[in-house]
Amino acid sequence: MSDAMIYFDNAATSFPKAPGVNEAMSKFLAEDAANPGRAGHRMAVAAEQMLDNVRLKLTRLFVGDDPSRMVFTLNGTDALNMAIKGVLGEGGGAHVITTELEHNSVSRPLQAMTDRKTIELTRIAFDDDGFIDPDDVCKAIKPNTRLIVMTHASNVLGTIQDAKAVGAIAREHDLLFCLDAAQTAGVLPISIKDLQIDLLAFPGHKSLLGPTGTGALYVGERCPVSSLVVDDEARLNPWREGGTGGDSSTPTQPAEFPHYLEGGTPNTVGIAGLGAGVEYVNQQGIGKALAHEQAMVQTLIDRFADDERFTVFGTRDAKRRVGTLSLNITGYDAPDVGSILDDSFQIAVRPGLHCAPYTHRRLGTFPDGAVRVSPGAFNTDEQINQLIEALDQIAG
Repeated sequence: MSDAMIYFDNAATSFPKAPGVNEAMSKFLAEDAANPGRAGHRMAVAAEQMLDNVRLKLTRLFVGDDPSRMVFTLNGTDALNMAIKGVLGEGGGAHVITTELEHNSVSRPLQAMTDRKTIELTRIAFDDDGFIDPDDVCKAIKPNTRLIVMTHASNVLGTIQDAKAVGAIAREHDLLFCLDAAQTAGVLPISIKDLQIDLLAFPGHKSLLGPTGTGALYVGERCPVSSLVVDDEARLNPWREGGTGGDSSTPTQPAEFPHYLEGGTPNTVGIAGLGAGVEYVNQQGIGKALAHEQAMVQTLIDRFADDERFTVFGTRDAKRRVGTLSLNITGYDAPDVGSILDDSFQIAVRPGLHCAPYTHRRLGTFPDGAVRVSPGAFNTDEQINQLIEALDQIAG
């Protein structure tokens, strides 16, 4: 990539990565890149210790109780599939509540199960500012409702949803609550305890500033392994099964976390880098990064929201968003705007449907979508001003 490229696609994956990420990955590859194992040679033990250290960092960041319940995954999609399919199993006619703001990582597995008639599904609509009403979630609950799964912040609009209210509703009705924190982990304070989250899914490659191929699922104590289920208690089935680097004697996955959900060799090199990303996020402070990104989004809103050449989607209050804004230019398809920005101005944005077709149908932007701008921790005011100038030239 050219040194002149300005990157505003952090909602897809952050760039550049945090200082120390490359070094941590290189160091691990050079010194300890063996299969992790709780017993064995020193490199295997060192790899296992590294995993445990990163588990602990993530558990502390999200105010969890038990680091062993922080399960490493391939990405946020993997974590969400593990959560959704793990607790629903074959469905059994369970009712699930979700929203029209969801990424396909939530929408597709739920719709596939609905099409197979193994679950019932309700999607909660959002208002013109981009928010769902928690009361609508409460009203949607049925006697057979088992799970509420929703995004913490829209990957199209950036709007931060009232997860605390929804978590309280889920707990009051003895339902499981799964939160997709793909757009908020690392940029918005998240407390598993305060939000009453049963399943927290997130990637490592976005605001945690780690490499791709990393993520995690925190599994609360209200989701026991299947073999330990009593009567009709909620259960969790393994998403993948295989070697664990420890207990090789049991005929099925060992009934202990994290190994119950971590079959196969993990991405140890990526997780070493993720650990460095989490360390950087902790050092900088989540509040600082959030304020920085919100300020840049507010600059875009203030410039374009009242310009008749533009349509800006979602709330005008950037403090109710993470660092994401979608817009369109009258007379231009979103993919064309993205191509012009890339080819003529060396600015990277994300045009299209953003893996969120239900959101775009509600916005009236389906099938071409919108132009998503997502500044990150390392973008500058000068770069935002260059983007504004470029968009103004295109619209003019």
